[in-house]
Amino acid sequence: MKKLNTEKLSVQFKDGATMVNPIIPRRYTLTHSDTTAELFLVIGLTYAYENITEQRDEVLGEWKIVNNQCVLNIFCHVGGENNKDKAAIRYKIFVRELPLALEAICYGDRKFLQAYPALKNAPIIVKFESIYKQYNRVEYWGMPKDYL
Repeated sequence: MKKLNTEKLSVQFKDGATMVNPIIPRRYTLTHSDTTAELFLVIGLTYAYENITEQRDEVLGEWKIVNNQCVLNIFCHVGGENNKDKAAIRYKIFVRELPLALEAICYGDRKFLQAYPALKNAPIIVKFESIYKQYNRVEYWGMPKDYL
C-alpha cells in the first residue's frame, strides 16, 4: 500500500462545512492529478461535481446513519459500460488505490474525527458501482482509525 504524502494533499471546505461541522450531511469528493500525483479533497454538504472528470476515477464519501449507527459510505464508479475488460481493470485499480484514498479522506478530515472520536470506530462501507455483477459490490473496509 502506498503511503499518503500529506504535502501532496489539498483540502478545501465548501457549502458551509467546517473542520468540525456538520456530521450529516458531510460529503467528500476526492480527485487526483495523474501528472503531479496530487490529491484534492473537497469536504462539503454536497459533492464537488465540478471537480469530477469524464474519467470518473474520483472517490466519493458521505456520513450516513444506518440502523442508529454512523457509517462512512464510500462510492467508486467502476462502470465499464459495455466493456467488461475495462470494468475489470478499473475495479482492480480502485481496490489497489482505495487504502490511499481512505487515508487521504481520514487525514484530510482528522480534526473532524478528533472532535467526534466515536466516528473513528464507525464502519466504512464501500460501494463499487458497475453494470457487471461481479464488480457491482458492497464491501466492508474497516474503520477510519485504520487509516489514521
